[in-house]
Amino acid sequence: MTAGFEFILPTRIIFGSGASVNLSKEVMNLGHKKPMILTDKGLINAGVVAKITDSLDIADIEYTIFDKIEPNPRDSTVQSAYEAAIRCQCDMLVAIGGGSSMDTAKGVGVLMSHGGKINDYEGLDKVNRPICDLIAIPTTVGTGSEVTFWSVITDTARHFKMSVGSPFIAPKLALVDPDLVASLPPAMIAATGMDALTHAIEGYTCLLAEPITDACGIYAIKLIADNIRDAVYTDLKEAKANMLLGSLIAGICFGNSDIAGVHCMAEALGGLYDTPHGIANAIMLPYVMEYNYVANTEKFAEIAKAMGEKTNELSVRDAAYQSVEAVRKLNQDLGIPALKEIGTKEADLEELAQRASVNVSVPSNPRKVDKEAFKKIFIKAFTA
Repeated sequence: MTAGFEFILPTRIIFGSGASVNLSKEVMNLGHKKPMILTDKGLINAGVVAKITDSLDIADIEYTIFDKIEPNPRDSTVQSAYEAAIRCQCDMLVAIGGGSSMDTAKGVGVLMSHGGKINDYEGLDKVNRPICDLIAIPTTVGTGSEVTFWSVITDTARHFKMSVGSPFIAPKLALVDPDLVASLPPAMIAATGMDALTHAIEGYTCLLAEPITDACGIYAIKLIADNIRDAVYTDLKEAKANMLLGSLIAGICFGNSDIAGVHCMAEALGGLYDTPHGIANAIMLPYVMEYNYVANTEKFAEIAKAMGEKTNELSVRDAAYQSVEAVRKLNQDLGIPALKEIGTKEADLEELAQRASVNVSVPSNPRKVDKEAFKKIFIKAFTA
C-alpha cells in the first residue's frame, strides 16, 4: 500500500516559444511597478536580457538591472543585490539565467521580506512566510530552480555551499521559453544537461521519493537521455526544447523529494574550488550511482531502461548496474572532464569528504553514507 505523501508546486508555469515576451503582462498582472532584473553580464552582452526586457520598455515599466551574478553565487552577492533593490525601491524580482541567478533572486527575496542576512536562513523552513513576488526565466537546460523551493548559496566565510529551503521561496511564476536556449553553446548544454539528469536520477532514487516525483523523475530521465546528444552535437531546436522541458520536470521531481549523495559531493567541490555545479555533478554521478545501485536495484534498472539500455535478458541487479555504465558512456560522449582535470587536489579529498558528510541531503541518499564512504568515492573518482 502506498505510504502517505505531500506534493507542493507553488509556481505557475508557462512553457512555450515566446513565453518570455509576456514578462510585462505578467508583471502588471501581479500588480507591480518596478521589478529588479537579476542576471549576469554574459547574458547582457549576448543580448538575451534585452530581448526579454523589450516588453517592459514597450509597456513603460521602470526596472533596474543587477548583473553581478556569478557561478556558485555568494552570500555577499545576495547582500549586494538586496541593498541595490532597496536603494532602487524595487517591488518584485525577475531572475534571468541559470540556477545562479534564480538562487540569488530567492535569497534577495528572503531579505526583502524578512530582513537579516541570508546565512540566518540556512536549513529547511527557516523562511516562514512568503517572499516578494519572483518571476524566473531560465536560459539553461539544467537548473530546474524555476520550480524549486531551494536556494544554494556559498557562505564565503566557510567556503561552504549552504542550502536555504522553504516552499515560501519558490518563484511565483516560471516563464520557460525554448527560444532562449536555441543558441546555447554545446559545452553549456552538456554541463547543464547533466545537471538536470542528476536532478532527475537523485530525485527518483532518494529516500524521500514518492509516486508523483517518481513519475516526473523517470520521464525526465528518458527525455534528457533521448535528447542530450542531439542537443549538444546538432542544431536541432526540438532537442534543445526537450532538454529545457526535461530540466523543468526534473526540477519538479527533486524539488518535492530531494537530492542525494551526488549533490553532497558536487556542492563540496563547488564550495572549495568554485567548480561549475553541472560539471561537478556530472563527474560524480556515475561513481555515486555505482555506490547506491545495490540499495534499490529495481529503480536503477528502470533508469537503465529509460536511458535506452537493453536489459530484458539481464537480472535485476545486472540491469541496475547498466544504469551506471550508461551514465559513464554519456559522460564520455559529452566530453565531461575527470575529477583530476578540474584542479582537485589529492590532499583535499579528506576535507571534501567532510564537507559532503554534513550536507543537508545526506539522510536522503538511498544507501547509508558517511564521511568514510564519501572519501572512498572521491578516491575512486580521483584515481580513475
